[in-house]
Amino acid sequence: MIRLFASLYSWTSGAFIMIGIFSFVIFSLVAYVFIMMNNDKKKKERD
Repeated sequence: MIRLFASLYSWTSGAFIMIGIFSFVIFSLVAYVFIMMNNDKKKKERD
């Protein structure tokens, strides 16, 4: 039973790469939202 839980936390299967890709995707989505918010403000100022 302990070996089953130990295999769930194995760091040898590219977990660092997956964490890096996941964090890159999250940060890029947050940046996209902020860019869209700033573009919306500029359009309202022009009208």
